[in-house]
Amino acid sequence: SCSTVLKTLHFITSPLSEEEGNFSLAYIITIHKELEMFVRLLRAIYMPQNIYCIHIDEKSPRGYKTAVQNIVNCFENIFISSKREHVVYAGFSRLQADINCMRDLVNSKVQWNYVINLCGQDYPLKTNKEIIEYIKTKWNGKNITPGIVQPLHVKHRTEVSYREFVHSGVPYVYPAKVRKAQPPHNLTIYFGSAYYILSRAFVQFTLSDARAKALLEWSRDTYSPDEHYWVTLNRLPG
Repeated sequence: SCSTVLKTLHFITSPLSEEEGNFSLAYIITIHKELEMFVRLLRAIYMPQNIYCIHIDEKSPRGYKTAVQNIVNCFENIFISSKREHVVYAGFSRLQADINCMRDLVNSKVQWNYVINLCGQDYPLKTNKEIIEYIKTKWNGKNITPGIVQPLHVKHRTEVSYREFVHSGVPYVYPAKVRKAQPPHNLTIYFGSAYYILSRAFVQFTLSDARAKALLEWSRDTYSPDEHYWVTLNRLPG
């Protein structure tokens, strides 16, 4: 029952400070296994003023999906992504999962300030307040998406087309013998982390800007596009 979940797992039920209550974070958590680990992560980052979008891999067992849904149903500010992907490691589906959650988050009633993406095997090293103070003091209005101009040793990820295959029931991406066109709008491709902290304004930009949409389409057959998509957009002038 929900009362048992809240009581036995000691979820925080009210903001721990005025500063935190006035600065909401959004979280995107992509999961596919290990329910207990997901619950531990959720409990560690949960605050009632925040909002959480959970993306469950469409390939996950039905029992796992049901268990996650039962937990989510206990909270008004946690929800399952309205569109779920069959996530393939290093495939476009991993990037699409985040974007699905972003679309849901910008349409939510919670006026969150920044969004942070995690996977089910992550765990925080800082408290909610420490994260907010770090964003405010060092990154106020800016995005945390580290990266560099695409190095030579990973050029192949965007120079040839990649396709998804399934071998012995295991999906994976593999290069096809097709050379890709140059990036749209003469964009310089940067390469970095798939994980980020992004401002609400930047998220709205990525969902609406013509360059962002064109880069997304161009990235569909690249290798691990989440490692170049956010960092490239963040380095556009202005």
